[in-house]
Amino acid sequence: MFRLDTKTVQGQRLTGLSEKIFLDRYAWKNADTDATKVGDVVLVLTKDDPKFPAKEVGEVVKREGRHVTVKTRSGELVESTVEKLTLTIEKTPEEMWTRLAGAMASVEASPEKQAEWSEKFRWLLDDWKLVPGGRIAAGAGASEELTLFNCYVIPSPHDSRGGIMETLSEMTEIMSRGGGVGINLSSLRPRRSIVRGVNGSSSGAVSWGGLFSYTTGLIEQGGSRRGALMLMINDWHPDVVDFITVKQTMGQVTNANLSVCVSNGFMKAVKEDLDWELVFPDTSDPEYNELWDGDLDKWKKLGKNVIPYRTVRAREVWHTIIESAWKSAEPGVVFMEYYNQMSNSWYFNPIICTNPCGEQGLPGWGVCNLSAINLSRFYDADRHDVAWEELGKVVRYSTRFLDNVIDKTPYHFPENEANQKKERRVGLGTMGLAELMIRLEIRYGSPESMEFLDKLYGFMAHEAYLASTEIAAEKGSFPAFDANKFLQSGFMKNMTKAFPEVGEAVRKRGMRNVTVITQAPTGSTGTMVGTSTGIEPYFAFEYYRQSRLGFDKQLVPIAQEWQDAHPGEELPEWFVTSMSLSAMDHIRAQAAIQRWVDSSISKTANCPADFTVEETKELYEKAFELGCKGVTIYRDGSRDVQVLSTAKDEKKEETAKGESSKDEAVKAELATEAVPAAGESAVATLDRTLNASVTPQQAQVFDKQYRSRPKVLRGATYKFNTPFGMAYITVNDIDGTPGEIFLNVGKAGSDVFAMAEALGRVCSLFLRYGDHGNKVQLLIKHLKGIGGSGAVGFGPNRVESIADAVAQALEQHAGIGDAPHEHAAAVESATPLISATIDKLSKPYTSTDLCPSCGSASLINVEGCKTCSSCGYSKCS
Repeated sequence: MFRLDTKTVQGQRLTGLSEKIFLDRYAWKNADTDATKVGDVVLVLTKDDPKFPAKEVGEVVKREGRHVTVKTRSGELVESTVEKLTLTIEKTPEEMWTRLAGAMASVEASPEKQAEWSEKFRWLLDDWKLVPGGRIAAGAGASEELTLFNCYVIPSPHDSRGGIMETLSEMTEIMSRGGGVGINLSSLRPRRSIVRGVNGSSSGAVSWGGLFSYTTGLIEQGGSRRGALMLMINDWHPDVVDFITVKQTMGQVTNANLSVCVSNGFMKAVKEDLDWELVFPDTSDPEYNELWDGDLDKWKKLGKNVIPYRTVRAREVWHTIIESAWKSAEPGVVFMEYYNQMSNSWYFNPIICTNPCGEQGLPGWGVCNLSAINLSRFYDADRHDVAWEELGKVVRYSTRFLDNVIDKTPYHFPENEANQKKERRVGLGTMGLAELMIRLEIRYGSPESMEFLDKLYGFMAHEAYLASTEIAAEKGSFPAFDANKFLQSGFMKNMTKAFPEVGEAVRKRGMRNVTVITQAPTGSTGTMVGTSTGIEPYFAFEYYRQSRLGFDKQLVPIAQEWQDAHPGEELPEWFVTSMSLSAMDHIRAQAAIQRWVDSSISKTANCPADFTVEETKELYEKAFELGCKGVTIYRDGSRDVQVLSTAKDEKKEETAKGESSKDEAVKAELATEAVPAAGESAVATLDRTLNASVTPQQAQVFDKQYRSRPKVLRGATYKFNTPFGMAYITVNDIDGTPGEIFLNVGKAGSDVFAMAEALGRVCSLFLRYGDHGNKVQLLIKHLKGIGGSGAVGFGPNRVESIADAVAQALEQHAGIGDAPHEHAAAVESATPLISATIDKLSKPYTSTDLCPSCGSASLINVEGCKTCSSCGYSKCS
């Protein structure tokens, strides 16, 4: 039995990555770095790179003028200046907890109440029982400028140039102060529709989404906190298919998450294979500019005309969504009509969009107000059970803590303040669920776990709602509260059926907050605390941590505890990871928790690389059937194969594994800047481009030196684990020797994918051009041993980088390596372009990308958000 104690020693200092995250993101900063003195604990800039800066924690051991010497935690001495230091006022979490408790208690009505709740909040925060949202931790009591809200939804843009620019300005202002933004683009007229004021046509909703995405990228490069953006569009909009497929064109929308808002009617049409009409309001209506705000139902109820643009098969649009999600993990889907049916604000404030990570559906000018209970702290080792009584107390105190945030935060838009104080929306969530379940020896995804999740989250919802009614009795209900209408929401019907006393309390005492529960990713804060993030299983139990000596293999703390207590034994069955679960287990767990969440959930259904399009379709439809409000999948190694089409005669089955795209990829691999002439084939375009700038004599020399690609090639695919994830390296032969190389590493649209594709193209060009001779040996010589930020494997099986993996694949293919590898010899395929797969390592494929904060190849997709396992960077935090 697993009976390890979870409690930490009071006053214990954070170490390693946890300390770095705390000091860098959440500790109260001292802007006057000139006050630095010997003995101060600081963050020192060790890599002054505009894109990939690096910092280390250390102690100042010497100062002469503006020059300082810092001894890092690893013992290294770093010479620097005071300008390159981050000096904090707070050095320990205890100091932060005291600041936060005082700040949140300061809004209570009397000095006696302030003293009472300052003490209670301090107990609540102690030992990380409640982990405040990142904006609260960084700003409360430390700044009157920083918002304490993590994310915002702003109203859909007014359909005019001025309206779009106004939305852009609002988005920029919010992001510059640390908030993420969600925008629904459905208010913008579709592509090619008439714009009478300028006697022209519209570029469409998707193109304006590109503007918002581009601006988010600028803030990401220049701001202290990187911008986060969610873009959505409704299923009736004529541009919906363009929106679904926009990320398949590189560079159009690169700094936003995308989701489609799907209605119950659309899902019915999918199920029954019905036609679906894409429509938009009549823009010639004299009241269009005044009344149109993106709400099609409201427009229809006003008796206004709607223009049909075209009729499509619902299943074809749905299939386009599914294929795109299968290929690149986007778009996600939000079942928006169902969301509003369940929403407690259904009668006065419809939900129009979610925040960037999808856990909080919001009305226009809505905000998400987040903190998370650390469930790993509520394991009762003596009874091998949840410490229910203490957990209930923490839930009740936490509800008041978050309600006080509403009155403490600065508001930079009066519309935000008016909306939030009308509905007082809060979002209490959790982290550490996976750790708690491991300690209870419950396997995440099992039937037993579903019963446990229902009990656990039902208990917390019950306690939170009763707490909100108690605060309402003391301070008053949210101004828009109407007991009869509030209790008619889908969520409250479920709640009062299970817990009649909650309904009685709402009628008797009122309700302080329109919503209470949200399940956010908690990427950075969970990593800082050292537990599992959000409601997710652990992504992996072993990982590589970057240091100045390279990558070091480490275990997550709970796995290390088990191994220390059980040396030589394998981890038991209840130690499960995201990739070891079936995708359907992920969805069932999400649905079990969603029953008790009045807002939504940030959750990713992780799928293996061989997960099919049909399985993706079943997963999305099962999520709708089970009552999830949204669904996002990530298929390991997902990549863009070819542009999607909804045409009936498209042979989509040919793209299931991407093999059929190789011929076209090779034809065009050197034509990245070629533009086909009218009626011109891809091959003709390539020929025209290659020979456009040479004389006939030069062309003859080129033709003589360049080995053209035959229609049929044979080769092998080699599988190498690299610091960037699993690399699939295909080497095809021309005239018996290597003539082209394909590289598939990471997800389409990532930096890793782009660089790998470029390396493959350049290598192919090198191998085909000129006298062949010793070209293969020469290429191996120049690629082998190139090192990056880390390495994978040991001895002869060590892989330094993607380039090193290419060299090793060529060695194996040509049979010229010095040292044998653990994989078998390559087998020539009898079928064109069907290659043999050579396994280098048997561990699951984990796709990674470059972290924009530390530059290491450790950015992974977890809980619908990109998170760095090396430095703790999270795009959503």
